[in-house]
Amino acid sequence: MSQERLQPTLASLLAATSRPFVHRDMSWLQFNMRVLGEARDAKNPLLERVKFLSISSSNLDEFFMIRFASLDRSVAAAEKNGNLESMRSLAQVRDTLLREVGVLARKQLRCLSDLDLALRPKNVRIPAKSDSSPETKETAKAIFSELIFPALQQPETYRPRQLQSLLNLQMALVLPQASLWLPIPKSLPLSYCRKGTDGIHRIFLLDELIQAHYCEAFGIAAQPVCILRLTRDGDFESDLEEEDTESIPDIVRSGINRRDLGRPTRLQHSLSAPVALIEGAAAVLKISDEECIPAARTLCLHGLWSALGGLPEAMQLDPELSFPPFKPLVPPQFTSAAKLLKHLKTRDLLLHHPYDSFDAFVEWVRMACADPKVTSIQMTVYRTDAVSAVIAHLKKVASKKRIRVIIELRARFDELNNLRLTEELREAGVEVAFGFGKLKMHAKIALVTREEDDQTHYLTHLSTGNYNAATSRQYTDLAVMTANAEIGQDAQHFFDSVASGNIPTQFKKLLSAPTQMHRKILSLIEAETKAAQLGQKARIFAKVNALVDESVIEKLYQASSAGVKVDLVVRGACSLIPGVKGLSENIRVYSIVDRFLEHSRIYMFESSGAMYLSSADWMPRNFFSRLELAFPVLDEKIATYLRDFVIPTYIRDNVKGRTLSSKGVWKRKHAEPGTEPFRAQYHFYELAKNRYQGTPLA
Repeated sequence: MSQERLQPTLASLLAATSRPFVHRDMSWLQFNMRVLGEARDAKNPLLERVKFLSISSSNLDEFFMIRFASLDRSVAAAEKNGNLESMRSLAQVRDTLLREVGVLARKQLRCLSDLDLALRPKNVRIPAKSDSSPETKETAKAIFSELIFPALQQPETYRPRQLQSLLNLQMALVLPQASLWLPIPKSLPLSYCRKGTDGIHRIFLLDELIQAHYCEAFGIAAQPVCILRLTRDGDFESDLEEEDTESIPDIVRSGINRRDLGRPTRLQHSLSAPVALIEGAAAVLKISDEECIPAARTLCLHGLWSALGGLPEAMQLDPELSFPPFKPLVPPQFTSAAKLLKHLKTRDLLLHHPYDSFDAFVEWVRMACADPKVTSIQMTVYRTDAVSAVIAHLKKVASKKRIRVIIELRARFDELNNLRLTEELREAGVEVAFGFGKLKMHAKIALVTREEDDQTHYLTHLSTGNYNAATSRQYTDLAVMTANAEIGQDAQHFFDSVASGNIPTQFKKLLSAPTQMHRKILSLIEAETKAAQLGQKARIFAKVNALVDESVIEKLYQASSAGVKVDLVVRGACSLIPGVKGLSENIRVYSIVDRFLEHSRIYMFESSGAMYLSSADWMPRNFFSRLELAFPVLDEKIATYLRDFVIPTYIRDNVKGRTLSSKGVWKRKHAEPGTEPFRAQYHFYELAKNRYQGTPLA
């Protein structure tokens, strides 16, 4: 597609027609359209396209659980408070979002059909219910009989109010003619992959299998089988202020239970559902007709990705089906503890994941655990893998060294994993602390303390991403390891403050939220503005996942008007409108959606010479509702590498890069005539593979 947009006019994207800010949820839907664009891109390998299609559906689930639910609450609050103007404005945004979700769903259906056809020459099919070939019917029936039927119960008499018992994202089967229904267990896989006797691998979807075989299996007269799927408000706030530390896990568990039974926000249904059934369900669930969304084919699109694991390895290595194999590399400094310490005594070390392997961090923790001079290891956990080598190393030495882990139990959708981790660490003797109050602990930091020559030395690891080996292979992130004493002292202050329930302040080098970061970002933008007004060189570069804070955007508009050149790489929601004469004509906005999820955050301000890496996006929640850290790039070689190699690489991408126009339309970048295609993520991999030869990191 040459361009991808949800609305034909900029006005329909705005939060308010009188203000130059795109509504964040409209911009997020544009992002999800870019994800779907990768599923529709014929240049991508076929199975990768299936993954992107599945991700676009999972993204929508989270959108309705979190963002749409929040908007719905805002509409209700405005109505309750008698603020009719606000209510009408918010309701208009909500209705526009629902219309565009319908547009996106239709594109998903066409994409699924296209992929099924394109995969057939590779002996892979995603057969629809209309596929009546004997092999397809026999295989589908066998899967249903062996794997699905044993988990299903006899149907019960259907009454609309019973839908209120459905859990979040749970499906239900309804037989309208017989007035019967059955909740479908959430434990059932959403997709199944099986090779037939004809050598074809078929991927079946749970709801379609149930629709095709349920009546026969239970001896019910053949009739339309309707599938419903309920989405609920999945956001919950747990204020941990003044609570006993021991009771915090119970508070979080209570919140998780509320998520499963939150207020309904969406009812998906198969096309076979009669109007009367949907109207009755909407009335009982207290949702509008527009929030009842038909699924043109399946309600299990989000489950496609998991089925791909059932394909043989040789098929997954086919370049027409999958991206080429990728092997992250461990930098040579990690071959021994002595070599790493020697390096860190003279300069900092940059890790660029996934091109540099997360195994480097694991090895650093292992070395610290084995080092008799190390007295303590401390780290934060927001999202970590369920089976973590890092955690295993820490537990082994908990009786010999001070091990402290600060866990955010309220990391959305990872709460249960973090609760299990808390119990596991405490049993091993690890000191565990939590985020507190309304502030989620989102900073990514680890600190090793060594005693050598009667002196305390700090080794600090600061990252833009989670300490998670699984996501480190799928997300791009930047991390710095340093022996800088002031950074180490700041890190110790951070851990001591958070563990004692205090907001850390008065750092020497680090920049924290909620106390400093927002104010500092605004002042750095203002400094660039003043430099431009004085005729000095001024430039701002920022790479973030989202840019929606209106104060920051307003300052960027002012900077642009003063002549500051502003380049922004924004993966997801962007409320800023670039290229508007007299407002933002000096601002360019890019986005990259590619094999790896862009997750690193970089802030650079040229006239002041300031460069930060951070865990924080430019959003109100990161600035004011989370414990965040931004860390300065102090090593000149690393700063030069980021400034002269990383930043230009992102801007140069003409394969997966997109630009945002002054009309609010995202357009694909294309290689100009006479120029070679250039793909940022592949370039970074080549740099890492060649040990950064030709760069300051060599």
